[in-house]
Amino acid sequence: MSQTADTATPAGVNGDGAVKGDGAVKGPEAVKGDGEVGGGAPDLLYGEAETELRAAVRSLFEDRGDWHAVLARTETGQTYDTGLWRVLAADLGCAGLLIPESSGGAGASYREAAVVAEETGRAVAPVPFLGSAVVATAALLAAGDEELLAAVAAGTTTAALGVPFPAPPGARPQPTVRLTPTGDSGYRLTGTVAAVADALPADVLLVPVDGVPYGLYAVAADAAGVSISPAVSLDMTRQLADLALADAPARRIASGEVADQAVAAGLAAGAAMLAAEQLGLAERCLEMTVAYLKERRQFGRQIGSFQALKHRAADLWVGLTQARAAARYAADCLATADPDTPVAIALAKAACSDIAVRAAQECLQLHGGIGFTWEHPTHLYLKRAKSSSIGFGTADRHRASLAGLVDLPGPGR
Repeated sequence: MSQTADTATPAGVNGDGAVKGDGAVKGPEAVKGDGEVGGGAPDLLYGEAETELRAAVRSLFEDRGDWHAVLARTETGQTYDTGLWRVLAADLGCAGLLIPESSGGAGASYREAAVVAEETGRAVAPVPFLGSAVVATAALLAAGDEELLAAVAAGTTTAALGVPFPAPPGARPQPTVRLTPTGDSGYRLTGTVAAVADALPADVLLVPVDGVPYGLYAVAADAAGVSISPAVSLDMTRQLADLALADAPARRIASGEVADQAVAAGLAAGAAMLAAEQLGLAERCLEMTVAYLKERRQFGRQIGSFQALKHRAADLWVGLTQARAAARYAADCLATADPDTPVAIALAKAACSDIAVRAAQECLQLHGGIGFTWEHPTHLYLKRAKSSSIGFGTADRHRASLAGLVDLPGPGR
């Protein structure tokens, strides 16, 4: 299970709860510059700073975003909790975890970002951490846009990469937006993008655009010609949206190969950190299930004492432990720019997608009748697990890509 700290104000966090900007939030000291420990293997354990960061984020979610509040918000027109996001982004400094200190960020790594992602999954938090602090930030870092990076790090701007949520890493999403000829020196975009995650609370949209050359453009969400329409989503804690641009003004961030690299970086980071989020979700489902098995009595004894249910819980724990290793390895590979990163991400997303859905399903089944009610949080976790299993590539899509990445012969070869 995850390591937690009981301190109210962690050592790696300022007195006001913000992540230090002096580099205090880093990977474990035992990790070398190349991401390896003395024996040559990557350190998959949580370091002290990561544990302290987890404690701060979990405390925030428990105080401001328990499942009752999350459930109530899913039935309103404002499904994202922008107030909670402002505290997480600005006060705790999580919006700038991946951004260098020179640009106003925390100068941390994907290891710390993965810890926050785990906690957002555990709380099924309706905040755009994945879309803004991970996916859009990774794209901006690859593109080198200092202006937007500083605004995102400060928590005053929320960004979203305008690609469909199911788009997997390793392949450029087909652009559906084109440049519109204009007489001035600016740029104008026309087109649509369907099923974009975390676009609803975004201030800036980063839109890949077809053209010669291919480019990545920044569009203000409130600009003329921009329409963001909420889509009815299975998971209303991360409601998708459809973008429509009609001669919308834009600023070019990158073009050609740099734009390609920026979009690829965003998709890769999104898949890896979504795997971490799924890990946190699965862990919470297992915790709720075990707690219920211990308290629920039938035929004069705890139902958790029945061997068949013990086996189901034990099998789930084993799968969760294996998925944790894969997710931690992917985060460490990203943090250290390891050449094995594509393999690690594919493995993590496949493993964590499977365990998250399985853990949520087992949670539903082993809670019996109460698990099927709207007043129990299980359905929130099941919907998040199901939708996340499609996000940034399905488990089957990543397993198929693994075959090519590790040169595994297919049928008939």
